[in-house]
Amino acid sequence: MNYEVHIPKSVRSFLIEVGDLSYFAGRFFRELFSRPFELRELMHQCYKMGNKSLTLVGVTGFILGLVMTLQTRPTLMEFGAESWMPSMVSISIVREIGPVIISLICAGRISSGIGAELGSMRVTEQIDAMEVSGTNPFKYLVVTRILAATLMIPLLIIYGDAIALLGSALVENLKGDVSFQLFFNNVFDALEYSDINPAIIKSFFFGFAIGLVGCYKGYYCERGTVGVGEASNSAVVYTSMLLFIIDFIAVFVTDIFYN
Repeated sequence: MNYEVHIPKSVRSFLIEVGDLSYFAGRFFRELFSRPFELRELMHQCYKMGNKSLTLVGVTGFILGLVMTLQTRPTLMEFGAESWMPSMVSISIVREIGPVIISLICAGRISSGIGAELGSMRVTEQIDAMEVSGTNPFKYLVVTRILAATLMIPLLIIYGDAIALLGSALVENLKGDVSFQLFFNNVFDALEYSDINPAIIKSFFFGFAIGLVGCYKGYYCERGTVGVGEASNSAVVYTSMLLFIIDFIAVFVTDIFYN
């Protein structure tokens, strides 16, 4: 007897997308260690992603620290536990909230920007022209952007976490009459390596996902200007979903090794 398994079209498309993205990631690792190394373009992309995201990440981190402290303070005061505020805020921001929120912000800016940029180059045949002229567009355009995102996102997360703690310290100073020195002494007393190391390690994976999905969507963009918009939009959606999956795996693995 002949049994046929019916797979819905949406599921089949999703599985094909996952397979293509995995192949794209595999090609990145193959090209990463082969010559020529496009160091000048890598530095340029690091500058674009890092330096030009500082304001956005800084404002987001500052508001994050302010809002979190303002929302949490009344609840802690009911239990007479407002002295726990620095340790609670620092662990929450450094472990989880800071990396996830700042990565989502960077996904909206960096991943969509890469998708739109490479998509525009694809539909205007600039990538085809690079192939004809003997330049490896994957090496020059894709490898440099993914590597830059992988290196820059952890730095942006550390920067955003620091600004968020500064915002929290400002609220505590104004509403709780807690000095900045006392606040940050409590912060550093509360934080342990088991809080910091997993957050830094997973931020590299966040950066890799942001660069990978943005490049994948842009590099294989089709259907003219409409396709460029779709590539930019889908890059943000896929990256956000991937960030949550990576975060879940990171929390699961951290729980195994540190508890």
